Amino acid sequence: MNMRKIYFETLGCSKNEVDTNIMKSMLDKNLYEITENEKNADIIVVNTCGFIEAAKIESIDAILDLTRLKQYGSCKYLVLTGCLAQRYPDELISEMPEIDAIIGTGNINKINEILNDLDTNEKKVIVDNINNIYPENIKREIDSFVQYVKISEGCNNNCTYCVIPKLRGKNRSRKIEDIISEIKYLVNNNVKEIILIAQNTTDYGIDLYGDYRLYELLNEIEKIEGDFLVRLMYLYPDHIDDKLISSIKSNTKIAKYLDIPLQHINNNVLKAMNRRTNKESIVHLIEKLRKEIPEVIIRTTFIVGFPGETEDDFNELYDFIQKIKFDKLGVFPYSREEGTTSFNYPNQIDEEVKLDRLERIMQVQKQISNELLRNKIGKTYRVLVDNEIENGLYEGRSYMDSPEIDGVIFIQSSSPLQLGQFINVHIVDSIEYDLMGVVENEFSK
Repeated sequence: MNMRKIYFETLGCSKNEVDTNIMKSMLDKNLYEITENEKNADIIVVNTCGFIEAAKIESIDAILDLTRLKQYGSCKYLVLTGCLAQRYPDELISEMPEIDAIIGTGNINKINEILNDLDTNEKKVIVDNINNIYPENIKREIDSFVQYVKISEGCNNNCTYCVIPKLRGKNRSRKIEDIISEIKYLVNNNVKEIILIAQNTTDYGIDLYGDYRLYELLNEIEKIEGDFLVRLMYLYPDHIDDKLISSIKSNTKIAKYLDIPLQHINNNVLKAMNRRTNKESIVHLIEKLRKEIPEVIIRTTFIVGFPGETEDDFNELYDFIQKIKFDKLGVFPYSREEGTTSFNYPNQIDEEVKLDRLERIMQVQKQISNELLRNKIGKTYRVLVDNEIENGLYEGRSYMDSPEIDGVIFIQSSSPLQLGQFINVHIVDSIEYDLMGVVENEFSK
């Protein structure tokens, strides 16, 4: 078989980015060469998202765009993987004859087998292993000084609006020693920011050790030599306990940044969502975090327009957001997904109402963000330099901002800065969701 060029298109969340990275790293390099230009590819692999309606539409549009390369370009084969492929394999194969193979979320370790069989012209669909064992000891392809590390896969929460357990399986934690080994490998290869992800990171360890062990994992990461930052995402609030708070507080390599998806604050809505928390415990948790870790940055997400959400329920959420003043906040309109419990709930909300509620929250959050950022003017932060915009102007992020979803710090520097280095930046101004600063040793010049 001649060397073939393969292009990966990744859609959706950071978990998909990790899966794509693993598939790239597992490729038989004697047979396949990765290309970053889809127009030059012999094979295109699309890692799809199928979580909510907007993500499904984006994935379908991307697939349709890429099928044109089979008609008019060099592409010979089109392969799908990811959540949309896992969720609708039969429909996709039936309705899109351009698709040559489908790999489910739990079968990415069979990437070479699937690719090697493409010439048989038999359309393979392998989606039978959502509770797979995470492929360990993979020397990951490193294309950035920021890398995601998946500490577990799947979820046991069964929120009534979420189809993820049917696409990713039950919660399966990786062993602490395997995660530590991967992080050491990344740090030794000049990775400066490591973002720990899972469907629910606070459930880490319960299936493997019989106890919630995220705190222990963080304590072990702290012992790794090197200058790097660790960021935590997707911390469900119900198992953020004192051990975890203490670990985040005391470990210097752990960013004081917590992504805690709350989804709502009204107790009736939370119960209908099957969220294992309530307003009282959420308020208590936020107060404790801000008391124990004064510099903590809290990011959250909410869903508006959940079936049965009354105007009073929404106003309670709106008032809560105004009072708490989250540092970072995202809001999504409820997406009615087949296969979920809430799909059959009565009192579905009109789309116009959902979008109106979303807009009202984002308007108040914009005001909150502006106020919080103005308070950071005059302070100095340790910043990771991400990108050079033009001569003397760079983009970077402090511990306060996660890549791609949060703001940035625009950095002025009279001397060249190295991408991937940490520098101290003095904040001089703010614009909407971003900050502007000057390299600390140049500020007084």
